[in-house]
Amino acid sequence: MQTSLLFGISRSSSSRVLLSTSKRGFGVASVHRCIRFAQLNSSTSSSLTSFKRGLSTSPQTKTSPLVQQQFIQRRLLQGSASGLLLAALTVGLVYSAYYSYHNTSPEPASQAEPFQDITPEDLTAMTSELAAGRPGNLTPEQEEKLRQLWKLIFQVCRVGEENQAPPAATAPQTAAPVSAPPAEEEKKKSRMTSLWSRSSKANKSESDAASTTSTAPTTAGDGAPVGIQLSLGSKDGEADKYGQTKHFYETLQSYPPSAIRDTIWSMVKHDHPDALVLRFLRARKWDVEKALIMLVSTMAWRAKEMDVDGDIMKNGELEAVEKNDGISRDFLAQIRKGISYVHGCDKQGRPLCFVNVRLHKAGEQSEESLERYTVYLIETCRMLLRGGVDTATIVFDMTGFSMANMDYTPVKFMIKCFEANYPECLGTVLVHKAPWIFQGIWKVIRGWLDPVVANKVHFTNNATEMQEYIPLKHIPKDLDGQEDWSYQYVEPIPGENDKMKDVATRDELLRQREGLYKQYEEATMEWIKTADAGVKKKREEIAERMREDYWKVDPYIRARSYYDRTGVLLPGGEVDWYPGEKKENGEGKREVVTSPDDLD
Repeated sequence: MQTSLLFGISRSSSSRVLLSTSKRGFGVASVHRCIRFAQLNSSTSSSLTSFKRGLSTSPQTKTSPLVQQQFIQRRLLQGSASGLLLAALTVGLVYSAYYSYHNTSPEPASQAEPFQDITPEDLTAMTSELAAGRPGNLTPEQEEKLRQLWKLIFQVCRVGEENQAPPAATAPQTAAPVSAPPAEEEKKKSRMTSLWSRSSKANKSESDAASTTSTAPTTAGDGAPVGIQLSLGSKDGEADKYGQTKHFYETLQSYPPSAIRDTIWSMVKHDHPDALVLRFLRARKWDVEKALIMLVSTMAWRAKEMDVDGDIMKNGELEAVEKNDGISRDFLAQIRKGISYVHGCDKQGRPLCFVNVRLHKAGEQSEESLERYTVYLIETCRMLLRGGVDTATIVFDMTGFSMANMDYTPVKFMIKCFEANYPECLGTVLVHKAPWIFQGIWKVIRGWLDPVVANKVHFTNNATEMQEYIPLKHIPKDLDGQEDWSYQYVEPIPGENDKMKDVATRDELLRQREGLYKQYEEATMEWIKTADAGVKKKREEIAERMREDYWKVDPYIRARSYYDRTGVLLPGGEVDWYPGEKKENGEGKREVVTSPDDLD
């Protein structure tokens, strides 16, 4: 009786699973149903075995021939059911693997959503809804954190103390001493630092640091070095992957407050000042003191280690052509090959940076030229951010990738840039058509990444999967998309940077811009004291004037780039990614700043 009951349960479950599978087709859900049936069938089999053992070993029970015949029949049926189950599992797993690999199963027309492009008007509305923690979209707590950070920035830069006597160098308000780490920790830090810096720069930085820490701080023209006491406590050095706390205190000792202030304002460019500061707050999870450390450390990196505004962006591509030394040739080789370039935007309006990994060969270019080009590309991409969008998307095209293309050094430098010096600039990373050999490489790279950055990395294998992030019509044809566009470098034009030679006009424009900085600082100091709606509005109006004013100064302080020459970045800061679409819509054709000799 018990045997019949158990088999009835097994047969009923088998029928339901197979019937459901035949109706719905094999797939992942079918496999799950088969697995559940296998578990039930296994349990039933165990019960039957135990029951049989009990019948055969119990001295008080005599098995009748009828019961034995029924049991044998049950075993035969059970065996056939198990065979059918095995076949079902095999087919289901094969289909599941095929579906997971190709992922091309069509959806019903009623569920499929059409992919639509984003107009600039839609982009502004969309980003205002989604961009939390940005100017105009802050919670009261976040706004208070922003006020606190601006207060510390002004303290570091001595803003508002112009008419006060500078404190004596021997005053008790000296920088909080950084506790000397144990010998082992110091060795680890030095090894880590050597990974990110060229040997010559590393030695120079170490000697400079030694000279500033071994002697008394020098008094700058605008007063003694800034004394600031942070209540870091246990946070000192916590998760300080790049030693920014130490760099922060060294910068306060070696840079005059006016230099710190000027470099911070040069970082703003056409951005909203609050937007720049909020990047550091978000990157440090709204910890005000950590955000200040990161901001000042980044300022020092830009001014001293890389000289972003005084060299890389000021000299640009034309200077590399004219100079024609080893670093310049390597720098231009990367641009001319199209190893990486910025073109178009994704569904959220973020600029798309394409990296053709197969075009890079390890060892072909010097480490310094790779670093220089990486910073140049990131800074150029910043020029192309519009409409409230403050991040970019990187597409690593792994087509044709081999181990000869793998170069860990520039990867490490790129990671450092985004984690330490360009916080909150990375929106999404798409790794496209990665071969199986990349799996081990990815495990290594993932270990270097901050978990927040690692979670932004997604793998795609075809245009359908990429279409989740980028409109199909804006995916280039070499990536199986619909856009008939390919990268062709346009060489610099002699004389394209002639405005930079007009020093008198440049200085006058910078003097006027300095007035806007002071107006914004005064309004911000008033806003720190009282969050009055009128003061907030005044700050926004000044920030908008600063944005418009930057594009007047831009031709005098930044060399023209490929994106200026091809008409993507227009005078006044407008960006036109798809001029062909405007032409199709009947809009006038814009003038491209090139000469006939530069065209094929």
